[in-house]
Amino acid sequence: MKTMVHAFVTTRVDFCNTVFASAPRSVTDKLQRVMNAAARLVSDTRKYDRGPSQLLHVDLHWLDVSDHVKFKLGLTVHRCLSNKAPHYLADSCILVAIWMYHDTTAAHLAVGRRFYRLEFASRRAP
Repeated sequence: MKTMVHAFVTTRVDFCNTVFASAPRSVTDKLQRVMNAAARLVSDTRKYDRGPSQLLHVDLHWLDVSDHVKFKLGLTVHRCLSNKAPHYLADSCILVAIWMYHDTTAAHLAVGRRFYRLEFASRRAP
């Protein structure tokens, strides 16, 4: 059952999910409800049982929809910057500037004619 749900539900959520990076929360909440229903189907739990986040994160190892969109977008940017993405993506994604704050690294990324500011936490070596 888990394989069937993964094949039909999570792949549909993954399809073009970078479009949802700037989507309003009302849109991602609808997708989150679909993922919650799929998790309930796999785990054979009812709608109002406790702990849906534990079920998603710990038992099934699924991210929330908004976190999953951020992960896939970051993965796509990483592939573009390391020249592992298709050329039509890698050619349009250019790193403009990088600077470091205390525990945060920020970058400006040019995608086509738009500029994006990315921030991510960096881990320091002990």
